Amino acid sequence: MSKSLKRVKSALFIADPTLEIIETGQATTAKAAAESLGCAVDQIAKSILFEGALSGALYLFVTAGARQVDLERAALLADEPLGKTDAARIRAVTGFAIGGVSPVGHLTEISTFFDEALLNYPKIYAAAGTPIHVFGCAPQQMAELCRGRISAFSREM
Repeated sequence: MSKSLKRVKSALFIADPTLEIIETGQATTAKAAAESLGCAVDQIAKSILFEGALSGALYLFVTAGARQVDLERAALLADEPLGKTDAARIRAVTGFAIGGVSPVGHLTEISTFFDEALLNYPKIYAAAGTPIHVFGCAPQQMAELCRGRISAFSREM
């Protein structure tokens, strides 16, 4: 078991021992993950990271699978302009490689915003530290697990 997967598993167990990690196979897109799980694409919670242009801080936006982060709205939430960050920085700060970034179990605490569009479903799924593992729970519980501020920052792709 990878260190990333162990970290997520531990965080989930501490929060709620009934939460399970599911192996999905190599799903490199939200659509592929949804097909593997038999759910809607918007039930896949994507973890998208941006870097603050002024502070250099990373911000996590947990968004519904068929939506994308509206950078202007996201910048208002972060209270600074946002830009892309690189894979090495994401891994150093979160402990996860792109494709397996979980909303929980980061190496350092990150300001997190949670897409209100995810609240439209009884259950959603997010990466569990690897590209082939996910966990599922109610959206409100996931928002609490990641300490995400429920916000309107996404738009349809």
